Amino acid sequence: MRKLLNTLFVTTQGAYLSKKDETVLVRVEDETKLRLPIHTLEGIVCFGQVSCSPFLMGFCCERGVGLSFCTEHGKFLARATGRVSGNILLRKSQYRTNEDQYASAGIAQNIIVAKIANCRQVVQRGLREDHIPANDNLSNTAQMLNRILEELRSPLDLDCLRGKEGEAARCYFSSFGALITAERDSFHFNGRNRRPPLDRVNALLSFVYTLLCHDVVSALESVGLDPQAGFLHRDRPGRPSLALDIMEELRPVLADRLVLTLINRRQINSAGFLITESGGVVMDDETRKTVIVSYQQRKQDEITHPFIEEKIPLGLIPYTQALLLARHLRGDIGGYPPFRWR
Repeated sequence: MRKLLNTLFVTTQGAYLSKKDETVLVRVEDETKLRLPIHTLEGIVCFGQVSCSPFLMGFCCERGVGLSFCTEHGKFLARATGRVSGNILLRKSQYRTNEDQYASAGIAQNIIVAKIANCRQVVQRGLREDHIPANDNLSNTAQMLNRILEELRSPLDLDCLRGKEGEAARCYFSSFGALITAERDSFHFNGRNRRPPLDRVNALLSFVYTLLCHDVVSALESVGLDPQAGFLHRDRPGRPSLALDIMEELRPVLADRLVLTLINRRQINSAGFLITESGGVVMDDETRKTVIVSYQQRKQDEITHPFIEEKIPLGLIPYTQALLLARHLRGDIGGYPPFRWR
C-alpha cells in the first residue's frame, strides 16, 4: 500500500522556495525557515505571494511532487507538472468511457449514491450527538436523502443524475447550519455560496475543498489517470473534472466534518475572519494555518475501507479510490466502488 507522505503548505507571504541538493528550502527575508528532504514530500501548495525557483519547479516535476499555486485565500491558480506518465492504455480507456454517455452515467451514479449516503451520515451523526439539540429540519433532511437514494436504485442518464445530485445538495446544505453549535450568530449558514464566499462557514468549506482537490488530483495522476477527463463533470478547459467527480463522495467525510469540528470545538473563532471590500469573507493567516494543520492531522486518522476491508489513514482514501477507478477502467472489476462512510 502507498505510504502517506507529507504535503507542504506555504502561507507566509514573501516566502521563497528553492532547491539545495535533495532538499527543499523555505526562506523568508533571507533567513532559512525550513529545510525538507524531497523524498518526504508528496506535494507543495503555495498560497499568495510565495515564489519558487525554476530549479525547484523542475526538481518537483522530476520527482513527481505536485506543486500547486493558489491565491492567499485558497482559490486555485495553477499546477506545475512534469512529463505525462502512466499507462497509455489506461488513459485511452478513460477517454473512451468519458465519451460514452451510458458508461459515464454508470460511474457517475455510483459516485452520487456514495455522496448522498455520506451526506446522510453527517446528518445522522449530528442527530446522535448530545451537544446538538433535537431538530426537525435535520430529521426531515435525513428522510429526504433516504428518498433520493431510493430513487437512485434504477439506472438514470446523466441529466437526471445531475438533477438528483442538485436536489440532494440543496436539501443537505439547507440543514447544515443546524449542525453548528458554537458562535451560531457569527457562524450562520444559509446555503452554499462562493466566488467569493459571503460568510465564515462558506469561506472554510471553500478553503478545505481546495486542499482536498489538490490531494485528489495528485492521487489520480499517481495511478496514471487524467484528472481533467471526468464522467459526472464534463470536459471544460482548465477544469479537473475527474478530480471534482471523486471529490463529491469525499467532501462530507474529509471536508464537511472537519469544518464542523473546527467550529464546534472552538478551534477557530469568528475574529479570525476578514470582510473584503467586495463583501467576501476570508480567513486571516492564523486561522488559515490552524485549518491546514487540522486538515493534515485529520488525514492521519485511520478508518477501515468498506471495499478493500483494510485499515488505512483517511489521507490515503483519494489514492485508494483512484486505484479502484483505474482497476474498473482496465476491466479488472465490474463497476467502480465508491467510498461509503460507515
